[in-house]
Amino acid sequence: MYNCYFRNMIYPRIVAYARGDVNGDRIPDNVYLTGTKTPDSPFIQNITLIIQDGMTGRFKGIPLSDNAGYNPTLFLGDFTGDGVDDILIGINTGGSGGIMYYYIYSFIDNVAKLLFDFNVYNEEYNYEVTYKDNYKVEFISKKNNERYIIDITYKGADYLNEIYDKNGILKQPISGFVNPLSGLYPVDFDANGTYELLAYQRIAGRYNADSLGYVLNTLKWKDNRFVLDYQYVAIFGSQV
Repeated sequence: MYNCYFRNMIYPRIVAYARGDVNGDRIPDNVYLTGTKTPDSPFIQNITLIIQDGMTGRFKGIPLSDNAGYNPTLFLGDFTGDGVDDILIGINTGGSGGIMYYYIYSFIDNVAKLLFDFNVYNEEYNYEVTYKDNYKVEFISKKNNERYIIDITYKGADYLNEIYDKNGILKQPISGFVNPLSGLYPVDFDANGTYELLAYQRIAGRYNADSLGYVLNTLKWKDNRFVLDYQYVAIFGSQV
């Protein structure tokens, strides 16, 4: 039946597929991402989530607010602890910063509910990146009022001499920035059958390619929303 459905859609094509019980009736459902492929390009537009009820064969289409990019993916897993698969969607923007679009939907009783929206996450998690004297960078996470110090001596003399004097004092104030979400990975850290989310964001210095490390936020479902559980800052190593 679903083959006939998609044959009647002149332009969109299936670009990702997964199968699992997402409506809670214990019967596997078919979950699709459809989109319009650009000629001679891997770029896909009008990406739409479509769910076929495994019992009735009926289809439900769910439009995405940001619906264009590369290599759209689907992952089914329980993020809320109710024993029913939720739907994780990832779309690569193709930008130099590795920025991604992510959504998580539940579909209990065939009703779509948005559990995670990357735009909301990016607005909620704010940071400050400030270069300090003595080859240090201060990283502040405003969400949880945490402060980290990154040692950038590994950057080497050429890099450091551009921005510090011979005494390790900044020649002028410098601020860095943190890229929007670039990775969101389902991980069942406590092996209880419910997935947490591991979110990656790149910490940049004077320009986007000037990477200083990553902030890793672990998100857990609590009180009907994803909340920050743990936070780490990962830095790059250097040769011994």
